[in-house]
Amino acid sequence: MKTLLGAIIFIADVYALYHIITSSAPTLNKVLWSLAVLILPVLGFIAWYFAGPRGGTA
Repeated sequence: MKTLLGAIIFIADVYALYHIITSSAPTLNKVLWSLAVLILPVLGFIAWYFAGPRGGTA
């Protein structure tokens, strides 16, 4: 069960990082969001999901 939860968190973080990197947000925002997701995988993903940079809006 722990392996499945770890895999889900990993996939969610990769998804977030992909969208952060490909967004039209300024570079500093991308770096800060990426660090948040990498340092705090669960909380960083949740914060990014609700408040992170969006591709079409800036």
